[in-house]
Amino acid sequence: MKTTDNLSFQEKYERDCQRKRRMVILARILLLAVFLLLWEGATRAGYVDSFFFSSPSQVLLCFAGMVKDYSFFTNTGITLLETIASFLLVFVISMLSATLLWHSKKCSEVLEPYLVVLNSLPKSALAPLFIVWLGTGINTIIVAGISVAVFGSIINLYTGFRQVDGEKIKLIYTLGGGKRDAFFKVVLPGSIPTILSNMKVNIGLALVGVIIGEFLAARRGLGYLIIYGSQVFKLNMVITSIIILCVIAMGLYEGIQVLERCYRKRI
Repeated sequence: MKTTDNLSFQEKYERDCQRKRRMVILARILLLAVFLLLWEGATRAGYVDSFFFSSPSQVLLCFAGMVKDYSFFTNTGITLLETIASFLLVFVISMLSATLLWHSKKCSEVLEPYLVVLNSLPKSALAPLFIVWLGTGINTIIVAGISVAVFGSIINLYTGFRQVDGEKIKLIYTLGGGKRDAFFKVVLPGSIPTILSNMKVNIGLALVGVIIGEFLAARRGLGYLIIYGSQVFKLNMVITSIIILCVIAMGLYEGIQVLERCYRKRI
């Protein structure tokens, strides 16, 4: 009887959670729909100047034109490629660097202040130097994407490694293990939630860095379209490109969310 009651309670709880998720999704859709209707209505009524602020219908027409002349696929693909490349390089560099800092206390004591300073530095100030050093092109843009995220990522991962349960590490040493065993059997598994959270932040920062790089050193990409459109007053192109960037950011973030959910199902 108790088992049946527990099952019915669990089923009721799961139904309530699903209903709440559906309500949240519906509320989000309604909020977006209301915003778009108000935006379109305000431009048609003349309360908002469509030349400066565009409108949903004009954005759709601009998007259809970009799809028709294939500029959507070319520019979106380039920005997406640069963002993924920057993100993966940030992940590899930050994991290796944080592991080194955890392994060597002297190294961490020496380098930590420099990492804090570099993380605080406005990365847009470095972009002109990247252009001088690397020229204009995809390499400069990828490096700009890396520079925005890598220093904060190293600090966050190193902090996460240090916060792993010290008693478990002592147990590894007591049983005759070394630092390698402690890292791969305790520190790394215990830091996976931190790593996933860090990845969710880094994917957005990598996109920001790539767009900064495209503002200054690109002839293709969504960042280039935004700058070009603002210079020639094609504001429909600017707003359409910004909306495409929002969709890309949501998709990349959701991809990391899927990884996180898969990990939670396994534990």
